[in-house]
Amino acid sequence: MRENEHKFIIEFGETDGAGIVYFPNYLKWFDNATHHFFRSMNLPLAQLKEKNIILPLIDVRCTFEKPLHEDQCIVIKTTVGKMSTKTIQFIHEIFLNGERVSYGYELRGWVLKGENGIAAQPIPEEIRELMTCDDVVNKKEVLSR
Repeated sequence: MRENEHKFIIEFGETDGAGIVYFPNYLKWFDNATHHFFRSMNLPLAQLKEKNIILPLIDVRCTFEKPLHEDQCIVIKTTVGKMSTKTIQFIHEIFLNGERVSYGYELRGWVLKGENGIAAQPIPEEIRELMTCDDVVNKKEVLSR
């Protein structure tokens, strides 16, 4: 399976009065990690949006193992979990100094936004292949189709 890592430093504004990362920020980070995952495939979500494809959040979960604080450098590792015909589960793990401190997932739909609203669509086979291949050669073959 494909995986992507997104590394950044926790900002002051992401913490609460006790100096601990405020919990909604984890969901923001998961969302950002999903965007970085698609960019790693040379398929930014903005490009999909131009084709009226959106990936709305259907379900999300986060488990907190250890608190995080301002100025810590963390890594979010993202992989594809389960894929159904019309949904993709992204697994996110947050690491601090190589130790996992939090984990969770996002379940997103593959949705076409049209004049009459939105409707779930089957995920195209080339996108499925792209999300599951971790080999650069295979990635280029999929993208060239």
